[in-house]
Amino acid sequence: MKIASPAAGEVQERKPRGRPRSFDREQALESAMEVFWRKGYDATSISDLTEAMGINPPSLYAAFGDKEKLYLEAVEYYRVQRGENIRHVLAEEPTARGAIEKALKGAVEEFCRRDSPSGCLLTMSTGCSSVSDGVQQVLVRKRLMARERIRERIQRGIEEGDVPASADPQALAEFIMTVFAGMAMHARDGATRKSLNATVDSAMRAFPEVQKKKKKSGAAA
Repeated sequence: MKIASPAAGEVQERKPRGRPRSFDREQALESAMEVFWRKGYDATSISDLTEAMGINPPSLYAAFGDKEKLYLEAVEYYRVQRGENIRHVLAEEPTARGAIEKALKGAVEEFCRRDSPSGCLLTMSTGCSSVSDGVQQVLVRKRLMARERIRERIQRGIEEGDVPASADPQALAEFIMTVFAGMAMHARDGATRKSLNATVDSAMRAFPEVQKKKKKSGAAA
């Protein structure tokens, strides 16, 4: 039996290639982020990614390009999704000291979440050895952006009078970022929420405070 050919002007429907209709790009990106976070860039294979994302290799390449591009997109997704609370705290807390302390405490909660890998994806990225120099530079820029936000908040504190004028915003921001990175690594190694919060308390004791002016004693009777 002959199969009727399409009538003139009729476009024959083709079966879609690449990712299936049920493909949820954001959910797939979330899954990829967690694989990179848990295993690190070097140890993550394409098969690891496709299994977690629920897609096949052609769909991955069609949607994200390649492993490096997917990794960068996962890092940006992490920065936006997981860093929103810290950005909000830095902007809204009335004092720099309060903002930094709350941001560090919030980081502890993030690092110790049970529904995701421990630590911080951006900190874990430092150890990547097989990514290109371009990718490494992107990661460095993202970490520098975080440091700059902290520096700006400390500078604002100086201008508003809740941080001593003698404080060095750049040095303090580098100190706080070092605390962030150290806590992320310790969380990855199994540090408890209690021990990480103790680290925050120690860090805040080193944060400069404005000396309160002593009240003048009343005149002698």
